[in-house]
Amino acid sequence: MLRVNNEANELQNYNAKDGANELRYYNAKDGINRTLLEAEKKKEKEKRNRFIPDDFEIDPDFKRLVSYNTTAVHIPTDIYEGSTIILNELNWTEELEDIFRQNKEDDPSLLWQVFGSATGLARYYPASPWNDKRSSPDKIDLYDVRRRPWYIQGAASPKDMLILVDASGSVSGLTLKLIKTSVSWMLETLSDDDFVNVVSFNKTARPAACFQNLVQANVRNKRILKEAVQRLKAEGITNYTSGFELAFEQLAQTNVSRANCNKIIMLFTDGGEERAEEIFQKYNPKQEVRIFTFSVGQHSYDKGPIQWMACNNKGYYYEIPSIGAIRLNTQEYLDVLGRPMVKADSMPKRDRKAKQVQWTNVYLDALELGLVITGTLPVFNKTNTSAKKSQNQLILGVMAIDVSLEDIKRLTPRFTFGPNGYYFAIDPNGYVLLHPNLQPLTAKFDEPVTLDFLDAELENDIKVEIRNKMIDGETGNYTIFTLVKSQDERYIDQGQRTYTFAPVKGTDYSLALVLPNYSMHYIRATIGDTITQAKFSESLLADKFDEYGYTFIAPRMYCKDLKPPDKETNNTEYLMDFNNYIDTKTPNNPMCNVELINRLLLDAGITSDLIKIWKQNELQHGVIARFVATDGGITRVFPKSAGLDWKEEAETYESSFYKRSLDNDVYIFTPTRCNESDNDVLVSRAVNLEIGNITLKPAVVGVKLDIYVWMESFINITYRMNCKDEICGCKKGDPYIDCVVLDDGGFLVMSNQEDYVTQIGCFFGVIDPDLMRTLVNSSLFTAKSTYDYQSLCEPKRESKAAAGLRSIYVPTIADILNMGWWATAAAWSIVQQLLVSITFPNFLDAAEMDDQVSDAMSKEVCITEQTQYFFENDESSFGGSFECANSTRQYLAEKVPNTNLVFIISDRQQGNSQSCGLGQLVQEEQPSDGPDPCEMALRPRYRKGPSVCFDKTEHEEDPDCGGVSGLSPSLWLMVVIQVVLLWVVTDSRRYAIAS
Repeated sequence: MLRVNNEANELQNYNAKDGANELRYYNAKDGINRTLLEAEKKKEKEKRNRFIPDDFEIDPDFKRLVSYNTTAVHIPTDIYEGSTIILNELNWTEELEDIFRQNKEDDPSLLWQVFGSATGLARYYPASPWNDKRSSPDKIDLYDVRRRPWYIQGAASPKDMLILVDASGSVSGLTLKLIKTSVSWMLETLSDDDFVNVVSFNKTARPAACFQNLVQANVRNKRILKEAVQRLKAEGITNYTSGFELAFEQLAQTNVSRANCNKIIMLFTDGGEERAEEIFQKYNPKQEVRIFTFSVGQHSYDKGPIQWMACNNKGYYYEIPSIGAIRLNTQEYLDVLGRPMVKADSMPKRDRKAKQVQWTNVYLDALELGLVITGTLPVFNKTNTSAKKSQNQLILGVMAIDVSLEDIKRLTPRFTFGPNGYYFAIDPNGYVLLHPNLQPLTAKFDEPVTLDFLDAELENDIKVEIRNKMIDGETGNYTIFTLVKSQDERYIDQGQRTYTFAPVKGTDYSLALVLPNYSMHYIRATIGDTITQAKFSESLLADKFDEYGYTFIAPRMYCKDLKPPDKETNNTEYLMDFNNYIDTKTPNNPMCNVELINRLLLDAGITSDLIKIWKQNELQHGVIARFVATDGGITRVFPKSAGLDWKEEAETYESSFYKRSLDNDVYIFTPTRCNESDNDVLVSRAVNLEIGNITLKPAVVGVKLDIYVWMESFINITYRMNCKDEICGCKKGDPYIDCVVLDDGGFLVMSNQEDYVTQIGCFFGVIDPDLMRTLVNSSLFTAKSTYDYQSLCEPKRESKAAAGLRSIYVPTIADILNMGWWATAAAWSIVQQLLVSITFPNFLDAAEMDDQVSDAMSKEVCITEQTQYFFENDESSFGGSFECANSTRQYLAEKVPNTNLVFIISDRQQGNSQSCGLGQLVQEEQPSDGPDPCEMALRPRYRKGPSVCFDKTEHEEDPDCGGVSGLSPSLWLMVVIQVVLLWVVTDSRRYAIAS
């Protein structure tokens, strides 16, 4: 990156006028149709210098068409491509191609290399067509590199911004609409590293929203501010003094969270006669706060006073006469904020700090790489402008190199951590990257994807402390008991986790490894001889399913030239491809992850012996199948016929029942999901393997039960003959007694009522909300509500009491299953007879690394709320009564020993299932506004500001503090942009705008 950056600084003096006729470039928005471009070049003079590469090929790293022989250029729609400034940029940046190409040769792992210019032009390598999936006949490409997260973070140090809005009577009508739209666009120039507030003023000043001080410029806070600005009304007289007093007071606050770097005030007004000189002398004598002023609307007011405010306070004066000028003029202030950085780079070499790689927050790549982080370096304009001024003080742009999070994941040994182990990193804002719960569903690159560590996991006080220490770059180790969401987010478990963390060398990230106690070591299979490998692999053949059960293998990257299956590929097809591969190339092929394959083959051998044990015993009545699943990626279902209907996840690291079984030393019952056609229940338990003082859980075994047979058996064993003064049990269809079995998430597993059978797997709070609410109030279940900040939503458009319960017979797990638990741990003892080593996952060495139209498109990111239920206490018996609709219902609940079940018997609910009038208890995700941002602003989470801040305003030599932009948009482009933005202002239709 430094090589490209230095080259850019040397190339900037290239004169466009000398080579305009020879200029040739690929405009990425021309796509790949060369015939169409040639026809357009004959009609449009501006396109005469364009060409389309003829060597586009699909690249496996980018998964799209690329050309490594040239670069591509993107120019914003509202910038005139034929302007002198743009032609100059096209000329001198063309020379970057050779540097980009050399970088790629030196490091083949490099992905996009980009130069983003302060003019809005972006040149990237390798060349690839620009595909904006949001584009359609009525939409325009509004992508502008200067509004991308990496450019904003690389072009200037973080900002404390106070937006001052004139809400006096003179700004009514169109001027007020222009101000509101301008403020919204201004807010979009801020990143999560910045802090902001909006103050409106007329005769007096007040915060526009509920925020009484600066708040982090995250997506939720910016949305609150935008909505508040839209509610402003113009009335009263203009009093700049009141507005600036409040603005300076907020910027001077030291007891609140803030960026602690550039301090700026943005004044949006229609003009006035007041200069407010006394205020500036009192609050800003050294011009440490920059003042930017915007004259909005077309009017005859004197613009001199507000231009004076900017020029005398190290700022800049802009005019926004119409809606078409908003985008450009609300982002050019970044050039001014870059002046201290340019000046710092001109200092003696030993004192230079400006040329440091800055790493961004995680975001979605506009060219479809997925989640990326980006290393950025500013490029400075070092041209001499006159005899009096030795050097320009402007930023030319930002150089950037992307790092894909998927590539980082592929380099880490994930399958040595165990299914419930994982790693993650966080940035100085506390946002996660590489966390397994960072899974944004949106495909829109302009949607935010930041997720705080405390929102990615279930928060507790110790995690708050861990987050703070990681942000501060400390090294530490914590072993804690914590709540853990299940893979399918229906359950909450309690488990022990050890957090080990350390800073990542050369960055401001911190990396953590999280392991349960049973994953502190792992099985490393070292099967060296091909005979043993062949013996184990034979049991994976599809024609051996009758003998060894229906077999699935986890879809992992076993070999670089054996592609994992996509969602449409049948797992058996992938298994056959895997078998063919290792037969022809052997598992020890250098293209393969030998350790991963050997572990798979080891588990294949062990599980094949386990199937032999099972075959000696017939399936008990009501048992549909037996199964075993392993960490190594093997799942076997016996008999073969049961495997044809197996719908569980083949990747055990992504399987909810598998991961839950590891965290709970009981039999885990998992009913089929609500409203699914299957009527069966999985029963599973982890295999505990003791080797010396080390405990491992390398597999999970279990059965699949027929729900109807099990219900009949359950009813029979709970019914007692000749009982007198007690409930005799659960009769099928009893008109007075409800008998239900719920799992630890509150989902229905069994009932004696026929009308409940179709609701097996449904949340009981929907079936019998009155009883479920009572069970929560009695502390049998504990409710835990959480927010999901990565959801997608549609865009917004405007009785008779029964006899008292005295005693009841509660069956045990042995009664329910009426069968032995098949030899399991014994089979795993084979491990000790093989070449196996037990190893600690050596992961944190990575912290020392060197610097290296679907729903996703049609829907928008939103917040949803979900409530999970779980057993928090160890009490086993619960009982009582509750009144509802002039009747009393009694109940008794008993947890079934060694399971995740609770057996409940109660008076039958009569009539309406919502007789108490409190409505259903809903467990599924529901749209939500999330926690109150106004309250959260009073208790902001800890974050760390920049280690180096470029905000010094003294000795600035650039006298330019206002004027017309040097970029002249073409007339028709301005008309089109104004029409599009007018739609946004009037909200006459839905429209997605790039940020």
